[in-house]
Amino acid sequence: MPRKEGGVVGEHRSLWPALAAPGVVWLVLFFLAPFYAIFAVAMGTVDPIFLQPQPEWNPYFWDPSSFRDVFREIFTGGALGDTFVRTIGYVAVASGLCILIGYPVAYYVARRAGRWKGLLLLLMLAPFWINYLMRMLAWVNLLDVDGQLNRLLVTIGLLPQPRDWLAGHHETVILGLVYGYLPWFILPLYAALDRIDQNVLEAARDLGASPFKAFLRVTLPLSRQGILAGTVLIMLPMFGDYYTPNLLSGSPRTRMIGNWIDFFVNSTVSAGGQGAALTIVLMLFVALLMVYYLVSVARATREARG
Repeated sequence: MPRKEGGVVGEHRSLWPALAAPGVVWLVLFFLAPFYAIFAVAMGTVDPIFLQPQPEWNPYFWDPSSFRDVFREIFTGGALGDTFVRTIGYVAVASGLCILIGYPVAYYVARRAGRWKGLLLLLMLAPFWINYLMRMLAWVNLLDVDGQLNRLLVTIGLLPQPRDWLAGHHETVILGLVYGYLPWFILPLYAALDRIDQNVLEAARDLGASPFKAFLRVTLPLSRQGILAGTVLIMLPMFGDYYTPNLLSGSPRTRMIGNWIDFFVNSTVSAGGQGAALTIVLMLFVALLMVYYLVSVARATREARG
């Protein structure tokens, strides 16, 4: 019997990796191959006639000059460096606003919605049914000089005259990022709050904790991983976003790193190598955030098991 059980355990241990292998191979192949192509463009040369980037597939002939140009621009106070700092600021402020706005929404739906929970969940999923660009275009119409927002603010007396919100204002781009990515933050946080056992909260109340203290000492710590997961989920695409500043501003003073990558890649001059190098630099920066998230999850898992 022990041998039989051991055989069954062995079969299960080999079964699941075998089932996961095709998906893992697919993901690795279609991540590493494009990544190597981008790296080859960044380390390549420029065609002297057509001024187009020529990827260098042989690592022996790689030329890191594009990386030197990018790092020089970032760390010597150039326009690229200012944009990098601005992008970090935009993402930090937008993520903070998503936490402030999204946490009460996720908490209410998960813990207080009652019989309205299903309807509110449906409304939370509704933005995913509409293309992001279409939602941004609707936001453009809303913020136009003759849009509904200016009409409302002028009517109630908050503005003496209509304001051109789309004329390169930082707050417009930040609010656009919040509007676009807030649903992605709410869903994982809702899942974390919904998993909290009600018996734990009742035990805290039985021990004399007020509702506010029970929230601070129990609910908030137990939802920390949901906050972190939602924050990572929205910050990663925010760093590469370029269409939100394009649609809601179009001004160089609100340009983000994604706009520079788009400019380099689509430029008629020989800047494709710099665009590829900037893409890799941004990927490495974002990877640091992902590593921090994975380390935090691993530490929380160890604490839970201990």
